[in-house]
Parts: sequence; structure tokens; C-alpha cells
Amino acid sequence: MRAAVLHEIGQDKLEVLDDVEAVGFGPGKVRIRVRATGLCHSDLSAMGGVLPQPAPFVPGHEGAGEIVEVGEGVSRLKAGDRVVVCWLPACGACPACKRGQTELCLAGFVNAGTPNFKRPGGDVFGFAGTGTFTEEVVVDAGCAVPIPDDVPFDIAALIGCGVTTGLGAALNTADLEAGSSVAVIGCGGVGISVIQGARLRGAAEIVAVDPIESRRESALKFGATRAIAPGELPDAKQRITAGEGFDHVFEVVGKSATARTAYDNTRRGGTLVVVGAGAMDDFLQLNMFELFFDEKRILPSMYGGGDVLRSYERTIALWRAGRIDLAGLITHRVPLADINEALDQMRTGTALRTCIEL
Repeated sequence: MRAAVLHEIGQDKLEVLDDVEAVGFGPGKVRIRVRATGLCHSDLSAMGGVLPQPAPFVPGHEGAGEIVEVGEGVSRLKAGDRVVVCWLPACGACPACKRGQTELCLAGFVNAGTPNFKRPGGDVFGFAGTGTFTEEVVVDAGCAVPIPDDVPFDIAALIGCGVTTGLGAALNTADLEAGSSVAVIGCGGVGISVIQGARLRGAAEIVAVDPIESRRESALKFGATRAIAPGELPDAKQRITAGEGFDHVFEVVGKSATARTAYDNTRRGGTLVVVGAGAMDDFLQLNMFELFFDEKRILPSMYGGGDVLRSYERTIALWRAGRIDLAGLITHRVPLADINEALDQMRTGTALRTCIEL
């Protein structure tokens, strides 16, 4: 089958090959025919070595498709079922799951070190234990979450990661209150989803901060009350909050520099929500006095900070009701053969979300 493969960490291009085979099918597994997958910035981060991932590997973790085959012991799924790929399934039995923090379950990472594919030249891994830039993928049954028939595959793919992460950061992690002031630093697909979540919760001011003009324009369409370049943030802080700082600031970039900026623009007693996935060697520096004296809450948000399955259901309900716009997030659609064009669009910021159709 066809798949897009990164041969070595640090390369910026993928090679679309037709000699890749999905492996590992057996008890407790399902084989999925991928119909659509989104390109997330985390894929670029893994390609560049920011996120740990063995190579060679097939990127992609935001996918949707149809069940082709189910393994022995799989009873809740059958061939033909429409599903979204969940890259971080909950086992239901570990301490994190028993505490109700299913987004912290590590069971999904166990398979990240096992090859999902093979070629004549050897094994190939799948990003985050999945790898959806391919026509078929074999995953644990828990990674395949059924979706209703009225949810298109491209919309379902977005729900699989970016939308769930962004909405959840606002609705679950920050638990935004009506009338609050919000700043969102980084307005790609995830940042736009944060903005939609803040709008749902009735935030009075939602300031979108991004260096790319087209993203700022998009942010206004999705609910931001103002959209500014990073250099304009100090002035916005002064004008909107009289210099005090915002109630909630979301860092959706994944860099210590922007996290520090987010901290500095959060009011005393306010909340900094870290949504961006950064590198292990990129350290955020805070002095012990400010940490104590300012009493700012620093809340990381992993995969939306809540139960993933309930978050999927909530997102679908909001989308059906017209309360959130998911189709508008998809600004580009390309076939798998044009994957490198899509990567360039993501790097330059000209795309909120690119849908790869298979």
C-alpha cells in the first residue's frame, strides 16, 4: 500500500512509497482503511526531533476511516464501522484512569516503540503508535472510536487531535468563566479551537496573538475579539486590562520563549495554560519569588485535559448544533502524493489545517 515515510529524523521531506505493509494484526487489534487525515504541527515536531519518535516512521495521528478487519476478542467493532483514530486510548485500569485522568494514561505509549509497518528494507514505525499518512493502519481496538454516520471523515479526523486539544484546553483545563479576558498565543488549528472554546464559555475579550496576518484574520472569523501581532501584546494588555494582565493566557506554540511571554501577560492569580508540545531540552525559567508572590496558576493541558471519549462526543454535539465551526478549519485539501506541499503550507503558516485525502 501507499504511505508517506520519513527515513531519518531531521529531514524535511517525506517519501511517498507503495511498498509499505501494515503489520501487527491479531487478537485485540483492528485494521483501518484511512480515508482522511489532518496534518498537525506535532507531526512536524516529530520529524524535526522536537518530539521523541524512532525512525523511519510514518507521520500522522489525526485520522479517520473504516474498519476493514477486527481481530479475535474485539466485540464492540466490526468491519465497515466508521471510526476516528485515538492516538492516546485509555486502558481503564491504570492509576491515572482510576482517578478519572484518562488523558494521562500511558498505555497508548507502550506501542509507540513497536513497528506498525514494514518495507522490504526493514521495519517502519508509526508516529505516536499510529501513523495515519497511509492507506491502512493496524492499531489496538481502543484506538478506534466509532463515529456517527453524519460526521464526515475530514471532520472526524480533526476531532481526533487538534480540535479536542484546543477546545478541551478552554473547557476542561482552564474551565473558563463568562466575562473573562483571554489571550491565545499561536493561532493555528489548535489555537483557533481554543478561541472557539473561549467564545462558547462567554469570554468577554479574546485576543488572538500570531505573527502571521492570515491567521490573525482567521481568528477574528472564529470568535476572537481582537487579533494582533506579538509585538502588539504589551499595548493590548495595557488597553484591555489596564496593565494587570489577562485572566487566562493560552500558549499554543510549544516554546519556552512564548510560555514566558504568556506568563508575563497573565494577571496575578490568573491562569497560564500550556497547550503547545515542546522539546525536552527547552526549559521555562521562573524565579521562586514571582512564582510565590504572583500566585499564577500554570496548567499544562494534555490532549484537552479531560476524558477523550466524552470530549469527542461533546465536540460532535456542538458541531451538530452549529456552535462550533469545524469545516472552516480545513483550509487546504491535498492527496497523499502532495504531502510535501502540505508540509510547506504548515511551516509557512498558510494553512490552519490541511486535510490529506486517501
